[in-house]
Amino acid sequence: MRADVVSAQGIFDPTLGINPIAEYTPCLDGYAGKEANNTYMCKNLDLYSFTPHADIGSTAKVGNDIWGWAHTSDGVTREFGLIGQMDGTAFVEVLPSGQIAYLGRLPTQTVNSIWRDIKVIGTHAFIGSEALGHGIQVFDLLKLLDKSLLGNPKQFSIETDLTSHYDGLPEGSSHNVVSHADKNLIVAVGANPRMQYRVRCRSIFVDVADPANPRTVGCAGEDGYVHDAQCLTYTGPDATYNGTDVCYSFNEDTFTIYNITDPSSPSIISATFYHGVSYSHQGWVIDEKDQSYLLMNDEMDEMFTRGWAVDKKTVTYIWDIKDLSRPMLTGHYKSPVRAIDHNLYVHNGLVYESNYKSGLRIVDVSSVVTDPTGAGFFEAAFFDVHPEDDAIGGDATFGGVWSTYPYFESGYILVNTLERGLFVVKYNETA
Repeated sequence: MRADVVSAQGIFDPTLGINPIAEYTPCLDGYAGKEANNTYMCKNLDLYSFTPHADIGSTAKVGNDIWGWAHTSDGVTREFGLIGQMDGTAFVEVLPSGQIAYLGRLPTQTVNSIWRDIKVIGTHAFIGSEALGHGIQVFDLLKLLDKSLLGNPKQFSIETDLTSHYDGLPEGSSHNVVSHADKNLIVAVGANPRMQYRVRCRSIFVDVADPANPRTVGCAGEDGYVHDAQCLTYTGPDATYNGTDVCYSFNEDTFTIYNITDPSSPSIISATFYHGVSYSHQGWVIDEKDQSYLLMNDEMDEMFTRGWAVDKKTVTYIWDIKDLSRPMLTGHYKSPVRAIDHNLYVHNGLVYESNYKSGLRIVDVSSVVTDPTGAGFFEAAFFDVHPEDDAIGGDATFGGVWSTYPYFESGYILVNTLERGLFVVKYNETA
């Protein structure tokens, strides 16, 4: 989300006082819920619980990013949500019933910020923020296994409960933290957007093989500000780069691919403009092993009515990346309703799109190999978290879902919203 647009438009809706939903609420006849302002349009996604931000420890009551972590011991798997909020990070356990147990929270390192981002490598969470001086908090998730936290949530201390605190960022802030787990690497992107024209390093590479001693191993400054990225060991069809480490990056006006095999000396493989470019925001490869196609969102095209988004209906861009030096835009998918897109993630042929006020949209993209235009893509499910604009067919303004986490083996999907709270839903393929 762009800071200048947030400042001009605002993001907060008068939705305080919404009650929690602590029971399974199936999607029936296109809706889930029983109260006027707490009933949600849906398709093939059942609601298992809804928890307002205030009920998971936030006094600011505004959410942002989300990630998950699972731990298996003696054949039993426990699943945990890491809930980004303006004033810190809340930790919850997702119970087998789909309800959540609030376990505690880690406050922001310095001051509140709407921008907080979380990733996990191994048993540690890495938490960054645009708050000045925040740096990256390194938190040992094994602390959440303490059964005494159930019913007795803990206020974790930034003084005594962090494994470490990384302070090697320009003025201590970043927009997103990106993980490359195979390389034990965290990439802090959008390093201090306020200084983006005054600093050389826009992406900072941090070795976290020893979480207690994170260390800077390089940075990238070419092609300007990096808003978000996905970094992987390359195993795709381009033989030139087989076995290298790459970052698929979204740099405001380009889709840029970096070679980061040596993070002390990264290089640009390609930087590509595209039809309708307004704000290259975030994306994800469809298959992390094959890496032939990538999906991308442009956060501002719907708002500015550019390119395929002239009608303000959410557009997802399809990139053919079989040749990393020459990515090709092959087509797009358009949502049936108006909304701005935000983060998307892909899992087993489905893309989970956080489309702000139109909620979570799940799109089947399995046809991409036979038809990369997107003509065969279709909406498999949705859960609209913002009923206030349903009557007008959606609204291309900020609010609603910031991000989702769709990778739990249980099938539960975590949906974190700006102004409401945390939803737990599950895809019902038989509905």
